[in-house]
Amino acid sequence: MADIKGILFDKDGTLVDFNATWLGVADFMAMDAAEGDRWKADRLLAAAGFDFANRRFKPDSIFASGTNLDVVELWFPRLSNEDQMLAVARFNEITSVQGSAMAVALPDIVDTLALLHKRSYRLGVATNDSTSGAEKTLVTLGVAQLFDAAYGYDAVANPKPAPDTIQAFCDLTGLKPVEIAMVGDNRHDLEMARAGGCGLAVGVLSGTGTRESLAEIADVILDSVADLPDLLSARVKETA
Repeated sequence: MADIKGILFDKDGTLVDFNATWLGVADFMAMDAAEGDRWKADRLLAAAGFDFANRRFKPDSIFASGTNLDVVELWFPRLSNEDQMLAVARFNEITSVQGSAMAVALPDIVDTLALLHKRSYRLGVATNDSTSGAEKTLVTLGVAQLFDAAYGYDAVANPKPAPDTIQAFCDLTGLKPVEIAMVGDNRHDLEMARAGGCGLAVGVLSGTGTRESLAEIADVILDSVADLPDLLSARVKETA
């Protein structure tokens, strides 16, 4: 069992309160796509996985785990490639500016990240949001200085669940995949961990994922990233 020296975090639902941050942004995107038609916007939200009864996005739904390109392909299936890229650029602008400005940190996240950084873990973000949105969010939360890098879907050739981000983080830090823990609230986070050979795949219940949706693929499931320092300390003792 190798020592964990680096940690890649998913962003939304892992560091950021997904519903508190993104419900308003998702509604804005849907209304923009529907040109102000409330009925059509609601249908788009439902297609992207919004559960109107519980006011939450479903685990592993397009909006919970996909990229803006995935959303565009779902909502505008007949667009030409050129118009599709224009739509993605529009959504990237919305999510980068509004999503980051409205970011709400999950409880105890800022203190936990500071503690992990103090313990010399190399920290990174792996998200299917844009890189710009991820970087701006870290600034909003006041934790950007703790991170070596933030990787959005547009920073790598293939986004989650492909392992590209893990390799990019390894190239940057000099760490091996087995020395990296991947932490996320959806299956695609953990699928990336498996595909990339991470030493630890950690599921958290602070986002849209459930214990049932994560159990088959996670090494361990925590309530929150706030529980991560204790987990890592226990692993160090086990390997001592």
